Amino acid sequence: MQLGIIYSLSASALFGGMYYLATLLRPLSGESLFGIRMVVTLPFLFFAIFVLKKQHEFFAFAKRLKQQPHLILVILITSTIVGSQMWLFLWAPNSGKALEVSMGYLLMPIVMVAFGRLVYKESLSRVKWLAIIFATLGVLNSVIFAGGISWEGVFVFVGYPAYFHIRRKFQLSNIYSFVFEIMCLIPISLYFIWNTDMDFIHAQNPNIYYFIAILSVVSGSALLSYTLASTILPFNVLGLLGYLEPTFMMIISFLIGERLDPNSYFLMMCLVIAVFFLILDGIFSIRKQRKKMITEN
Repeated sequence: MQLGIIYSLSASALFGGMYYLATLLRPLSGESLFGIRMVVTLPFLFFAIFVLKKQHEFFAFAKRLKQQPHLILVILITSTIVGSQMWLFLWAPNSGKALEVSMGYLLMPIVMVAFGRLVYKESLSRVKWLAIIFATLGVLNSVIFAGGISWEGVFVFVGYPAYFHIRRKFQLSNIYSFVFEIMCLIPISLYFIWNTDMDFIHAQNPNIYYFIAILSVVSGSALLSYTLASTILPFNVLGLLGYLEPTFMMIISFLIGERLDPNSYFLMMCLVIAVFFLILDGIFSIRKQRKKMITEN
């Protein structure tokens, strides 16, 4: 358990660090950063499969795709969704939109809780209902008094639940499908890299290749750490620790000079309260499971 927590904390810190690292890679465009990240991510994914000794399962999944070719179309759709999210993640810090994307990540778990209730008829505790109520109040206030939520935030908290829903519906919620999703993104990634004028970039940022190397290590290590954590930790503990990533992203957003619009203060306050309730619910759930295990033993 402790090792899993260390892996999860490391992953959140590394993902947050990657948010800041994007600002050191100027003047690379979001498309170029995305292309580089995808190309360097794939070897780490294969390494994770090797470390976890999941080669047999990977080839079994590939065989499943051959037997059910319609799943290839599904993976093309999910790869488009997750690819666009990864592009947004690296584009935002250099475009003055880091806070908007961070708020989208804060809203995402709350939207997923509501999505689970509406689509999968999952039961919700009173604490989760409180989280949904506060988040809804914040969103309604933004829509009515602040002109709405940014498209970047909406893109995150709508896109990811749709992504997870499709994967769950077609039984693709595993690392093997993610590997194939990244493989589908390699052609467009190579296109973005090919169209990047690295001579010009290097003239503007002499340290660019060092930062690209660091990006490769950080991105791959973050993904590998999260993958290892997911194999050790119970799902609810993993989800609980997952709230650290948007927190790190929010901190990085302020560190790189972004400021919260006064019209968004109420939304932020509601989101913080809502996330607090979700964390509280997760703690209650973990304690309940521990008591059950002690009773059974």
